[in-house]
Amino acid sequence: MRLDQIILFYLFSLLAGLFFVVLYYRFRRKKLEPEPSEDRVFRCSGCGYVYTDDSDVVFSKCPQCMKMNEEFRF
Repeated sequence: MRLDQIILFYLFSLLAGLFFVVLYYRFRRKKLEPEPSEDRVFRCSGCGYVYTDDSDVVFSKCPQCMKMNEEFRF
């Protein structure tokens, strides 16, 4: 093998190794992150308490003061 072929092979081997390391850590990070919740966020208009409830609920009762509230939009 010529010297330029050896250098080219070494360079591509390092780049391929770096590529697979990046892919490994990207999939590992994605697997360990928590999945987004489908719950809705509510903020009580009476006491200001922020809480979540199921995604199929339009109005929810505050667990602190028992007042009915609409979904809070950010």
